Amino acid sequence: MTTAPAAFLADVLPDDQYSTAANDRDGHSRDWATTPEEAVEPDVVVWPESTDDVSTVLAAATEHGVPVTPFAAATGIEGNAVPTHGGISLDMTRMDSVLEIRPDDFQIDVQPGVLGSEVNEALERYGLFFPPLPTSGDIATIGGMIATNAAGKQTVKYGKVGDWVLELEAVLADGAVVEPGTRAAKSSSGYNLRDLLIGSEGTLAVVTRATLKLAGRPEQRRAGRVVFDSFDTAAAAASDVVRSGVDVAALELIDGLSAEAVNAYLGGSLPEKPMAFFEFHANHGIEEELDFCRTVLSGYDPLSVEFGDESAQADLWAARRELADATRAYYPDRQSTAAGDVAVPISRYPELIDRIHDLSDECGLPIPCFGHAGDGNVHFDVFADPDDEAEWARGVEAYETVVSEAIRMGGTATAEHGVGRGKRKFMIEEHGADGVRAMRALKRALDPDGVLNPGKVLPEPDVTDD
Repeated sequence: MTTAPAAFLADVLPDDQYSTAANDRDGHSRDWATTPEEAVEPDVVVWPESTDDVSTVLAAATEHGVPVTPFAAATGIEGNAVPTHGGISLDMTRMDSVLEIRPDDFQIDVQPGVLGSEVNEALERYGLFFPPLPTSGDIATIGGMIATNAAGKQTVKYGKVGDWVLELEAVLADGAVVEPGTRAAKSSSGYNLRDLLIGSEGTLAVVTRATLKLAGRPEQRRAGRVVFDSFDTAAAAASDVVRSGVDVAALELIDGLSAEAVNAYLGGSLPEKPMAFFEFHANHGIEEELDFCRTVLSGYDPLSVEFGDESAQADLWAARRELADATRAYYPDRQSTAAGDVAVPISRYPELIDRIHDLSDECGLPIPCFGHAGDGNVHFDVFADPDDEAEWARGVEAYETVVSEAIRMGGTATAEHGVGRGKRKFMIEEHGADGVRAMRALKRALDPDGVLNPGKVLPEPDVTDD
């Protein structure tokens, strides 16, 4: 950093839009999974209130060589919003308006600081909704979801957040404002800059507006729980349900260990066995779809199959939402070496689960698993004692082995949480050295001074890369 950011911010922003106060800087030094040792304070926090503000700040920051890290709800788990190089933490939470709803076009325009739940609340009167919200949709912002191309339990039917973005307004590092995409249903015009920015984690531009497409709320909704004797069987059944063409809106798995943890955390009474949670959406014929699903499941001898009205199953989804916190609370003397969110082709899902269980036995450490089985995504944590050097090293090795195995199976190191700083080490393994080199070329083209969110997504360059 060549210039103290507060020195030039005073010339371009009102006093109430930036702060160097210790409590503000500390509050912007971490995300949900960042440990105190990993926290990094920015030099200053900025709260833009308009696209013009963002443009002015980025242009000045680039001129003075000051890093800028976008920040919002801090619900990420890969350090995506941690200002690893100091500089400016650009807090987008004041840009939190629903700008326009066009129900006839099934579209909504929002600013990036809007929470996902607020979007659906605004749409309720029109009978519409934004389907791809992640599990954390009530506490995460749309801008953060776009930055990581987030997904949730309904991805198996509706796809990821990026699939529902039509057009963006975004500010480049030099302050230029671009509007990639279109409000039309399709386009073959020019390079697809919209999709380039989706999932780029604020390393290429800062999103200031998004046009999202919407869907009608389904008239029929059902949910249910299926209990199995083993998680391997549950994974195989989930894979078969998807491959057989059952029209599920959500298909989640949790293992017996996760069920124990969430019962302890919530005082619940879930069966402490591997389980699949299902949700179905339709406008007609939903009972036939449930019968189809039961037929597929019958080949795996489930211990119980319960389908019913969605409202009667609300406690199941409440338990699923709490799993990340519950598993951590279940091991007070251990920490997660890292939060895994790998994904593989659906046919390889049972194989991946088998491998995780084998690794747990081999390293002698608990590795609870849960996740979006409908799209081949498994969340896992390897819990180890951070004060036991040998045990911690075994945990880290097990975590990295799972990620490498997922990549080997044709999958990905991160299905929905993004790369941040935590998964940069896997980028060459997944994309190849030439693929990463191409990404660096794109980064240099849009952010030649490396101002936007440095230390994220791309691994540190080797001297032979350029």
